[in-house]
Amino acid sequence: MSTEHGIPLHDLLDFEFVSPPAGSTAAEVRMPIGPGSVGPTGNLHGGAIATLVDLACALAAAKATGFDLERESLITTDMHVRYLGRPRTDGVVGKASIVRLGRQLVVVDCEVVDDDGHLVAAADVALMVVPIRRPLEAVEDQGGAR
Repeated sequence: MSTEHGIPLHDLLDFEFVSPPAGSTAAEVRMPIGPGSVGPTGNLHGGAIATLVDLACALAAAKATGFDLERESLITTDMHVRYLGRPRTDGVVGKASIVRLGRQLVVVDCEVVDDDGHLVAAADVALMVVPIRRPLEAVEDQGGAR
């Protein structure tokens, strides 16, 4: 399936990338509140917020590390999201900034605010930069099964 961003979930949530100032290692991603991001009660779904946080933090980490998409992968090692309120507007923005930049581990803080600046969630995320490895090839066992 071909998608605009290359990740179907990101397309479903209709993420919009906000251009940061030149030289910044911070990242911002906006998400409109729509059918793909709400739960059965009509409220913004926590999973949509967590996905927004994960993407904003990964973008900030990629910019801060000089991440090479051809040779490296960014892996989220842990994430803690505190859900603090409901948005009062029709969109939210994840604003991520680097807390600690190590050789492999990057720690990022992220605030999710609505379009009026009302705090919806706060999170801290750790990501690891790892080399891309070739997928394991199927190995035939002694019985000939794959």
